[in-house]
This record gives sequence, C-alpha cells and structure tokens, in this order.
Amino acid sequence: MTRPSWESYFMSIAWQVATRSTCLRRRVGCVIVLEKRIVSTGYNGAPSGLPHCEDVGCVREDRGIASGERHELCRGLHAEQNAIIQAALHGTAVRGGSVYCTHKPCVLCTKMLINAGIRQVYYAEGYEDAMADEIAREAGMEVSELSGEGWE
Repeated sequence: MTRPSWESYFMSIAWQVATRSTCLRRRVGCVIVLEKRIVSTGYNGAPSGLPHCEDVGCVREDRGIASGERHELCRGLHAEQNAIIQAALHGTAVRGGSVYCTHKPCVLCTKMLINAGIRQVYYAEGYEDAMADEIAREAGMEVSELSGEGWE
C-alpha cells in the first residue's frame, strides 16, 4: 500500500469535511494545517443555531444571484471563514499555517486568510476570482491547485 503525500492526505480530509456542508449550491470543506498538524476545519453553512439552506431554501437561488456576486446575500458562511472562526473560538493560532480547501477561495476569504497569517493555500477545484488572485499575489500568499488525485 502506498502512503499518501501530506498534500493528498490533508486534501482528502477537506473533502470529507465538505460532506457536512448544508449549502445547496456547492459543498466546500477547508482544513487549516500548522506544522503538519490539523488545527481547524470548516465547511460552508448557516451560522450555528440558525436554519440551514437545505431546510429553508437558498436565498441566492431565490433572487437569481450568480456565483461570485453579492456574497453578502447568503445565509451561510464560507468554509474558510468557518475554519478561521473555529480556530479563534477555541484559542488556536493559525499564523504561518496552510489551508487545504476543496475549492479556490473567493476574494473575501482570501483577505481573511491573509489577515489570519495563512501563507499557503492548496485547492482542488477552481473558482474564478481575479481580485482574489491579485490580492494573494500582492500579499505573497502561495496559492496552488492540487489536481488529479481523486479525493472525492
């Protein structure tokens, strides 16, 4: 049996985390890793204690909002946001860490990851957001696609 690389290992866990997502449009999972140790995970869904989109419907679908637009018109938080929040909630530092995410982070999440001190982002599926790419480049954040591994 072949042992998976660290990248494959953490990305497969991100895909498993995504199975908890309650979003009707896209299931996203995120794992924050520091020194080859998982320090936090997150998936996209409504804030704790509130009804989930799978229960009450999708505001974005109802209003015809296209992907990548008007992020504020959504009941849910993104997986990256939830991973950062969970780390903060439990007093866990993420500065200097890496993120493994099923999908490439949007501009909002990219800005949050930069401010959280994340240095590297690995993703499996693309998400076109030119501003996210530009901001990551300006911040010196390494953003890399990991493809062809069959994590799902």
